[in-house]
Order: sequence, then C-alpha cells, then structure tokens
Amino acid sequence: MNREDILRFADIVRASRNIVFFGGAGVSTESGLKDYRSQDGIYTAVQQYGASPEEILSHDYFYARTEEFYRFYRDFFMVDAQSNAAHLALAELEKRGKLKAVITQNIDGLHQKAGSGKVYELHGTTAKYTCPVCGEKYTKQYLLDTAGVPACRKCQNPIKPDVVLYGEMLDDDVVTGAVDAISRADTLIIGGTSLAVYPAAGFVRYFNGRALIVINKSATNMDSRADIVFRDGIGEVMHALMTELNT
Repeated sequence: MNREDILRFADIVRASRNIVFFGGAGVSTESGLKDYRSQDGIYTAVQQYGASPEEILSHDYFYARTEEFYRFYRDFFMVDAQSNAAHLALAELEKRGKLKAVITQNIDGLHQKAGSGKVYELHGTTAKYTCPVCGEKYTKQYLLDTAGVPACRKCQNPIKPDVVLYGEMLDDDVVTGAVDAISRADTLIIGGTSLAVYPAAGFVRYFNGRALIVINKSATNMDSRADIVFRDGIGEVMHALMTELNT
C-alpha cells in the first residue's frame, strides 16, 4: 500500500462533505464470509448441491425446492460473523458527518452491526423474513431457533428471506435512494467489488462528484476514472485512512 496514496485519500476525506460508499462481497470476506467467485468462494463449495448459486438462489427454486434452498441458505448465509475494520471505519466516518450513505450489495447486515445508520441494501437482508402468504414478519433469530424450513406461526407456510432472489426485481425505494445518494456525493468510495453484478454495479455511473476512490484487489471498469486505486484489502486501507485522519 502506497503511503502517498493514503495521505491523498485522507486529504480528500477531510475536504469532503458528502461521501458515499458503494461496496460488495470483498468487504465481508475479511469477516470470514465467502464471496462467490474466488477459489474458495460459494461457486466452488456449492458443487455438492448439484446446481449453481444462481439457480439455488432463484425465485423459482425457492418455491419449487424450498427444503434444498434452506439447506444451502443455512450453510452459507447463517454464519455468525463480526464487522471488520472496513465496516467500523465507515461507521465512524458517518458518525463524524462525512459519510452520508453506504450502498451495499451484501446481505449480511454487518454495516448496521458496526453502527452505520444510512444503509441501502440493494439485494436485501438476511436479518428479516416475511411469510409470502399472510405477510407475517420475522427476524433472523426465528430462523436460528428453528431447523429445516421455517414455517409461519400464523399460517404454517414457509417464510421467505427478505433477500432479492434471482428472477426478482430490486426494491424501487432502495434503488431510488441509492441512485440519489450517489448522484449527490462529492466523493464516492468503491470497495470490495469488481462491479460485475448488474444492475447494481451500473449505479456508480450516476456519480458526478469531485473524487473517486477504488479499493479492490482486482481491476474494475471504474479504475480509469478513479483518482486513487488501491489493490489492497479494504480493511487495511480503511484502517490506514482512519489512523491518518486521527493524527
């Protein structure tokens, strides 16, 4: 990690009044959660299920093979993880009035766990569940207290995670809020995402602010527009940033 880049990053943050963070799976892998496409990711581990993650995590698969869906879901998305240095740094920047919104493709709720208040979860959340038949609401704890397919107490039908499955539309209010936040930002930090998942990744095109920072171990299609590109772990970069801001 280049020391001069951290100093420049800190100067940009000090001069910014409206920072927005757009993040993906790389933010959560440092908390021990699997991403999708790395060597140790879900795509490799899922071979035992005889289907791709896109198939299992689809609207049709949930309703046709609910038991198999929840077996996969519990294995990969009910892991007890803690917020890492990146989550904590972003929450601190919000507390200081610098960061105005976090826009995440992740569904793990670790930004909120770290203390972030304004979070747009583009793909939903594993923290909440709804019965698609009667509309009864449940929390993650209800799922943890059950085994197999969790049934609605009210009507006994399977409840569904408040996660956007393949074949489902993103929530209009979340999309509108995220795009509005990006379009108003004076600084956009893109972290832990290759910007390969659409339509979510396309939202960064609405950024017209002064400074763009990219923190990702592999190349993204926004690198050429960025003021600074870090190829280091996002937790390491954000920790170094906060250390500099605190001096």
